[in-house]
Amino acid sequence: MNNTSPQSPASTVFIYSLIFAFPFLLLITNFGVGLCSFAFLVTALVYRRQGWPVLLRHLTEIRGVLVAFASVLLLALLLGLLSGDGRLRDLEKPFRMLAASTVMLTVLACRPSRKALWWGLIAGALAGAVFVAYQRWGLGVERPGGLINSITFGDIMLCMGLMCLAGTLDFTGRGALWPALGALAGFTGSIASGTRGGWVAIAFSMVLLVRYGHVLRGRFRKGLAVLALGLVVSTYFIPQTGARERVDEGISDVQQYFNGGPTYTSVGIRLELWRSALQLIERHPLLGASIPTVRAELRELVDSGRVHPYVLQFEHFHNDILQALVYGGVAGLLAWGATLVVPFQFFRRQMHSGGDHLNAPALAGMLLVLCYFSFGLTEVIFWSVRSNMFYAMMLFLLAGLCLNAKEKAQ
Repeated sequence: MNNTSPQSPASTVFIYSLIFAFPFLLLITNFGVGLCSFAFLVTALVYRRQGWPVLLRHLTEIRGVLVAFASVLLLALLLGLLSGDGRLRDLEKPFRMLAASTVMLTVLACRPSRKALWWGLIAGALAGAVFVAYQRWGLGVERPGGLINSITFGDIMLCMGLMCLAGTLDFTGRGALWPALGALAGFTGSIASGTRGGWVAIAFSMVLLVRYGHVLRGRFRKGLAVLALGLVVSTYFIPQTGARERVDEGISDVQQYFNGGPTYTSVGIRLELWRSALQLIERHPLLGASIPTVRAELRELVDSGRVHPYVLQFEHFHNDILQALVYGGVAGLLAWGATLVVPFQFFRRQMHSGGDHLNAPALAGMLLVLCYFSFGLTEVIFWSVRSNMFYAMMLFLLAGLCLNAKEKAQ
């Protein structure tokens, strides 16, 4: 066997290290996502002969997911060519997200153990929690976010924590305490960031975990899941976390906005941005408008007194659905929505296909998609390249692990 074979000791260590490094480096470095995405691309090219046959065998299952991501790229290209006013600059994120499919090709070719991912998520959640907790309670930063925006940081931490809960299915006995610790760290990091919008994801995730609670084999794992989610809820009653203060502040912001009081508040700004977005969508309902056009029309709304001037300070509309409609119209909404609905259905089918060997990656994939949908209700979670790449790379990694499990079972 030659040294470039995926079964060689050197290549095995490299692949495991790469999968571990992806979630571990995500929130504590600025280079982690870019480095790992490039490494996955190169590895997929090196092992393409091993990966392509496996991909072709499962192409019917995964085709919809690939088409969904390709449709976003093709629509961005089409809108750029039609408008001629700078929309071609919007190609980077959809191109890189589609290119993240090389992560799946790498996984299919090299067939790594799923433990590499779970340990990476555990370590990444712990490292992120320590980082942001030090900023919050050590340095006194009110809304810490590590190296990025506090909302994005808190959302991704919560997502990693929930996926760690799914990872308990691949640990036997008391070993499940490790991913449970990762889940607790993820929730702690999210709470420390002061992010409120992500709490919607907890409600949706609880529904999902109840629906598929049968896969959490044994009372021990079910108890860990309930305990972890219960600890998040309990933070409302602990003053030091600031959770109750953030909830009360949100309720007050809504009351002020609708009662004619000050609107320049965290929630009030969002409500005003959403109102602005709805007025812009009416003008370009089918294909949306480019950034220069949106800015010009937003300025027009401000000048006419129809929206508050502070909306011009913000780069996006704090809602993924409205963001897709403003810049892509109905076509953009359908394309963006497909990158959530189609992968969720893929993982759901894996879960229902039978066999405990698929439960962990399939459940983690469903939680990933559900989290991003939830985050997008109060934030444009797909705004930053880091957040986009985490979603796409993690999605294709989990999809590859699901397909590998089927290969092994067969």
